[in-house]
Amino acid sequence: MLMGKVFTVTEINRIVKNLLESQRDFANIQVQGELSNFRKYPSGHCYFNLKDKQGVLKAVMFAGNASRLKFEPKNGDSVVVVGRVGVYERDGVYQIYVDIMLPMGAGNLMLAYEQLKNKLMHEGLFDQARKKALPTHPTTVGIITSSAGAAVRDIITVSKRRNSGIKLILYPVRVQGKEAIAEIVQAIEFMNLHNLAEVLIIGRGGGSLEDLWAFNEEKVVRAIAASHLPIVSAVGHEIDFTLADFAADVRAATPSAAAEIVVSDSSALADRVSKLTKRNMRCIEQLLAEHTAHLNSLQKSWVFTQPYRFLEEKRLRLDRASEQLIGNMNTNFKGIEHTLGILQAKLETLSPLAILNRGYTVTELDNGKLAKSVLDLQAGQQISTRFFDGTALAKVLKIIGKADS
Repeated sequence: MLMGKVFTVTEINRIVKNLLESQRDFANIQVQGELSNFRKYPSGHCYFNLKDKQGVLKAVMFAGNASRLKFEPKNGDSVVVVGRVGVYERDGVYQIYVDIMLPMGAGNLMLAYEQLKNKLMHEGLFDQARKKALPTHPTTVGIITSSAGAAVRDIITVSKRRNSGIKLILYPVRVQGKEAIAEIVQAIEFMNLHNLAEVLIIGRGGGSLEDLWAFNEEKVVRAIAASHLPIVSAVGHEIDFTLADFAADVRAATPSAAAEIVVSDSSALADRVSKLTKRNMRCIEQLLAEHTAHLNSLQKSWVFTQPYRFLEEKRLRLDRASEQLIGNMNTNFKGIEHTLGILQAKLETLSPLAILNRGYTVTELDNGKLAKSVLDLQAGQQISTRFFDGTALAKVLKIIGKADS
């Protein structure tokens, strides 16, 4: 009697595949061994075994990676491969999927390459954000390479073909061997110090990993990253990648491609300028035609043909405005007159003359002061009494106070 779940073969293979491929150590691993049963199919895929004295490991290298091989692998070769370990579910076997294969002896260089690459990557030297834009139409280009190699001839040929007036400044250096490192660094620093160019091309022709190694050296990579002048790396052929490529602002597949990228095509530029000039002329002619038609239309309008109509309308508006202004002024004046009338009536009510008109009188002393009380009078004193309709002069005969009445 069966106990628990029963798995299919496919399920087991998938479980093993997931377990194996989830191991980070197997995601990018280097393996040393001897090639056996090596077969390259018409598709370009390579199938082989890696073996040593105690074991055998199946391996496959697909066409894209196999096309970048720098040597012809054959049975019996000692090699170092870099890849990931996985499971081929259909057959239930595990194998290594190879990305890179190097002859034995290059393995140490490859290990150093990967270690330095990871170190500099974590420092941010390869970040896209720190890369500088290339000048659009440089007039001076600096070249750092060997003066005897094919690379400099290719750069000069392509540059002069694209722009015969371009100024090229060569700083010759060795591009291989230990001495090359210091020379390349010195060249970069010198070109930056004196601002001798607007952009630099650094590189060499193709070769083995050992031949190109100067461009994987930490000092060279750091000098490229520290340059304030934009740098285009052009090391080897299209399939070659060095650390200088990652640090440079732009990577070119070849030295010729670098010249294509950096030097603008003067004939294409002249052609573009010519097309833009013709386009601008057409636009100007079209605008002139439109404005001319508009001007002709304006000249035929009644404003120019019958200008008095324009003035008549303005006169009408002026007359209406004048009438409105006069009407507003009359209204305001009437309001003011009404207000003044009210004030005048109030003043007349409060006037002493109005009081006299009701039968009252005002007595003035001979010194001009008003007599407010009988105590202000003396017998025999000359006084004047004012009525509403005139004044009477009199002399005081006798003073009778309230106590005498």
